[in-house]
Amino acid sequence: MLDQELIALAASGGTALVQAAGTDAWTGLRQAVAGWFGRGDAQRERAELERLEQTADSVRDAGPDEVERVRDRQEGVWQTRIEALLENLDGAQREQAAKELASLLAQHAPQPGVSAGQGGLAANRVDVRAEG
Repeated sequence: MLDQELIALAASGGTALVQAAGTDAWTGLRQAVAGWFGRGDAQRERAELERLEQTADSVRDAGPDEVERVRDRQEGVWQTRIEALLENLDGAQREQAAKELASLLAQHAPQPGVSAGQGGLAANRVDVRAEG
């Protein structure tokens, strides 16, 4: 069983992956996460790259009425995959893997900010006033 800190890290990883899909950050994050999952095994890394591409495709191909549901599902899938990998490591390996994941997320994941879905408009610092 993972502690709350590792569960939160796994959730952050899932969210970061889905948010990055289709953005400029995707290529670097995708490669880094595949390497993290592969743990030095080139075949596992290639399999993870394929899974990551399937995630990006499903988010990109989702219609406007289903994109949030698809994003939520994919975030959950990746959180679960991250948690499973961490659970299968012993204490020292788990601690090292968690540090590596936190570092690669800090380096490659999109930073929080304003974003918009397909056909949307994003704005930051909007001042709305109404009179009368």
